[in-house]
Formats: sequence, structure tokens, C-alpha cells
Amino acid sequence: MSEGLYEGMFLLDSSRFANDPTGMSEKVVALIEKMEGTVVAHRPWQDGRLAYEIEGRRKGVHYLSYFRMDPARMKEFDRACKLSEDVIRKLTIKQPEVLFQQMVAALTGETKEETPAEPKKSVKETENKTENEKETEKKSDSNVDVEEAPV
Repeated sequence: MSEGLYEGMFLLDSSRFANDPTGMSEKVVALIEKMEGTVVAHRPWQDGRLAYEIEGRRKGVHYLSYFRMDPARMKEFDRACKLSEDVIRKLTIKQPEVLFQQMVAALTGETKEETPAEPKKSVKETENKTENEKETEKKSDSNVDVEEAPV
């Protein structure tokens, strides 16, 4: 049994989530675990008005999760989400390992700090070279020996 890496975006009922955010989070996790999946990271993403009414609802909570699951269980998982009263809509995307790990790290806040590159100079800083710098550049350019390659 090989596990697939998935990103799941669940649209949940906003009023139910507002009344019991922990319970709704647990229900999303339970849906995944019921299909023998393993939740790696999850959190609410966005709460707000929907672009159009869905099943009589104008507001919803987008809930993001990253999980591992056997690809053979995905049809059964889709069906369970459709039957759930708490999930209005859902979208799952199979992710490559590299992207999955980066997104999980970003979601959990475990990103590795990299040393920042040297900041780029603005156009004004580049244009405002002093006369001494310009003269120094001209002198160094004229002292360069260029060897021609034999033909």
C-alpha cells in the first residue's frame, strides 16, 4: 500500500464552525482518519462571504489540510465528504513530495530560515556614483590585459 500526499480544501458551514471550531476541526480530521489517512497539518484558512450561494449558505470557512492516504481510498473519501453535513464542498489535490513538505512547513510555521541575499541597490543609488568611483572604474578597465585565444 503506497500512500499519496494530498492537500485538501474543505468548505465548512460558517455558523457551525463559529459555534464549535474545535469540534469542526476534529470532524475534518476524523473524516480523513476514518479512511485510514494520516493528517500531517491542518488549520482554518479563510472565513467569509461566498461568491455565490451554495446549498442556501452565503458564508463559509475554508479549512486547509495536508494528509497522507492510500489513493485507492479516495473514491470512498469523496463519498464520505459528500454525505457529511458539515462539509459543503471539498477539493483534494495530489501533491509531489517536495511541494507537500514545503507547504506543511509553511502551514505549521517550521520554515527554515535562510540567509538573505544582499539587498539590491535602487536605481538612484546606482546612478548616484561619485566621480571618484567612476574614475576608479575607468582606470581599472584600462589596466585589464586581454589575451586572445589562438585561432
